Amino acid sequence: MISKDNAEHYIWGEGCDGWYLVKRQDMLVIHEKMPPHTEEKRHYHAVSRQFFFVVKGVLTMELEGEKQEIAALQGIEIPPEAKHQARNDSDDAVEFIVISHPTTRGDRTDLPDLA
Repeated sequence: MISKDNAEHYIWGEGCDGWYLVKRQDMLVIHEKMPPHTEEKRHYHAVSRQFFFVVKGVLTMELEGEKQEIAALQGIEIPPEAKHQARNDSDDAVEFIVISHPTTRGDRTDLPDLA
């Protein structure tokens, strides 16, 4: 059994947490936590398809220039080549699961933020 308590942990961005629930070349499943008012770098994946599922809070997802608010127990699919950026615009932490198929390792191109 795997959980945040026994999963490999890492820190990214400005104090954001990630826990590898599944870490294989053909699939990556990560539980992530973003503190209030944090964001990842805008980017895209050439091959990997992702699905973000919010378990707590509200995740703001910029997808191809359009902003979407994803609440707890809602999800969004990010197809390959789609430019996107996950953000926490709220005053509370947001937690979500990211499923990537295949892994995003070595398949990420960072982009400038939208003005």
